[in-house]
Amino acid sequence: MDAVAVRDYLLGLQESIASAMGTLEGRDFGRDPWTRAEGGGGITRILEGGDLLERAGVGFSHVKGTSLPPAATAARPALAGRPWEAMGVSLVFHPRNPHVPTVHMNVRFFHSPSPHPSPKGEGDIWWFGGGMDLTPYYPVEEDCAHFHRAQRTALDACDPALYPRFKKACDAYFFLKHRQEPRGIGGTFFDDYDAGGFERAFAVQRALGDAFLEAYVPIVERRRATPFGERERAFQAYRRGRYVEFNLVWDRGTLFGLQSGGRTESILMSLPPTVAWRYDWKPDPGSPESRLADFLLPPRDWANQVHSGWS
Repeated sequence: MDAVAVRDYLLGLQESIASAMGTLEGRDFGRDPWTRAEGGGGITRILEGGDLLERAGVGFSHVKGTSLPPAATAARPALAGRPWEAMGVSLVFHPRNPHVPTVHMNVRFFHSPSPHPSPKGEGDIWWFGGGMDLTPYYPVEEDCAHFHRAQRTALDACDPALYPRFKKACDAYFFLKHRQEPRGIGGTFFDDYDAGGFERAFAVQRALGDAFLEAYVPIVERRRATPFGERERAFQAYRRGRYVEFNLVWDRGTLFGLQSGGRTESILMSLPPTVAWRYDWKPDPGSPESRLADFLLPPRDWANQVHSGWS
């Protein structure tokens, strides 16, 4: 188990994504280092007010502690009272143009070294987690299929069984239970992953992290010049409300970050800069806005999607 190699990979991933997206924007991401009183810290790469990216953050964190918060040990009581470290890269891009989807990715590593001495004979506990998902406002079949296929191709190189499993987990996780609707068109999600030992599990994380730019950048390049007006911006703000609801009500990463004493500004960089709610609003039948439900419900087998001609 080589935590240093994981840290080096994650820092390189953060830099490569921030650099590529900064090139698309025509402006560099800012750099905001931070430290945590209980141990560790991170670097937040942030860009706000761009022509392409209204708000974009790529955060690296490596935090440590002597005891996990209750929310993190409820499902794993063996971790209670043990030292731990967690590191990861998390990003959210909120484009200005409503025809360019919002995207999220997170890749992370958790490690709890064996206590010394260990009267019960416990060994190290570690796992990888992560995934990425797409949240379109005016979705296009070509884009949704491309996003999924890029991830399937990357994961198939490790094990063809992974993409279907991670896709199913993503559909289940990024779901607003209080509204009975998905957050977006999904992607991949995995957690507590240690199958095959450290090197194999680390390879899976790298495959997914390295696939992000291929999955997202072509969509940005196809849609960034699509005309839009106040109507589209208003719908984008309304749908961003669902994004906020999920992150603040259901997202385990947000809860862990806040309960473990992480930097609040960096944890909440995922929230969009402008958002709106409307009371019991529904789009007009047959309108461009009403078509979003056709993409979200029910979840679709996007990687094998055959173009239907209706987008």
